[in-house]
Amino acid sequence: MHASAFVHRHYIHHPPIFSSCRRVCFASCLRSTIRMSLKEDGPSVAVVGVTGAVGQEFLQVLSDRDFPYRSIRMLASRRSAGHHLSFEGREYEIEELVPESFDGVDIALFSAGGSVSRDMAPVAVQRGAFVVDNSSAFRMDPRVPLVIPEVNPDAMAHISLRKKGKEGAIIANPNCSTIICLMAATPLHRHAKVVRMVVSTYQAASGAGAAAMEELKLQTREVLDGKQPTCKIFKQQYAFNLFSHNAPILSNGYNEEEMKLVKETRKIWDDLSVKVTATCVRVPVMRAHAESINLQFEKPLDEDTARQILEEAAGLVIIDDRSSNLFPTPLEVSNKDDVAVGRIRQDLSQEGNHGLDIFVCGDQIRKGAALNAVQIAEKLL
Repeated sequence: MHASAFVHRHYIHHPPIFSSCRRVCFASCLRSTIRMSLKEDGPSVAVVGVTGAVGQEFLQVLSDRDFPYRSIRMLASRRSAGHHLSFEGREYEIEELVPESFDGVDIALFSAGGSVSRDMAPVAVQRGAFVVDNSSAFRMDPRVPLVIPEVNPDAMAHISLRKKGKEGAIIANPNCSTIICLMAATPLHRHAKVVRMVVSTYQAASGAGAAAMEELKLQTREVLDGKQPTCKIFKQQYAFNLFSHNAPILSNGYNEEEMKLVKETRKIWDDLSVKVTATCVRVPVMRAHAESINLQFEKPLDEDTARQILEEAAGLVIIDDRSSNLFPTPLEVSNKDDVAVGRIRQDLSQEGNHGLDIFVCGDQIRKGAALNAVQIAEKLL
């Protein structure tokens, strides 16, 4: 079947959560039914960077997935220390992140930036914690597994709470664009072996944090009111505009975001021979990335077989209705777990069914960050 409106999975809509208020209302104000994951035999958990967009999403995903824990520590900078938040019906005080924060902690979910991770993740490991790090600090360290659970779970097969010694370990969360891309590309790679991949990304404000999302909203109002837009997070107008990703440009002409996709793909696939090139662009979308992916295969792969492979892959939903011109959109996947795939078609520039084009969308905060990290934590149990 070339094109049909595939049945969508049922999702619960959760709006993004961030607040500068002294008291952060979290799960109790979002959920009519509170899931209690507090269990005496569960691990002790710490959330580092809990006040940020991804930190708040960590909590949402932990609750959504009934992640078991016997205790949970909310950690952030000194500026946030002493503030309170409620989670699953309990009140917690946010603590300043210090080395002693990890005493007795089994799993630490980090999303506080690369510098904090470089300083504090090794400290947490020395004190016995398993760190799931959302920054780029350790991704290319050959000693650190870089994991997408649906893609390469074997990379962390030697690490678990059951094998815990005096020291823990670090597992790195890939870049959001890499996760969203490889969720769709990997099942096809397993079947026909990708020899070259060309990726163009359309990246949301959420990738630059909560402040960038707020600035996009502010700029939109300002431009519609005929005012000069406020440009603090980005150097140029973001509303009603798009521009090359704001990551620093390297000597080879690629920016750091593009090179993350190149290097991380090779590490996750354990294949230094695969050729990857990327162009990353910021678009005025709130919280979900889109990517156009062109694949060249070693073995022939027709689009019908590719569609069947993608239908059966974990963590994917197909939205590919040609007759209605209905395909994945960032709005469709916002606040949802699955990555959506569509525009599945043969690449006419390559002969013998050796090329394929697909278009994917995934929630950058959810599967691109928090969900992937929690799935890694689940594999530690």
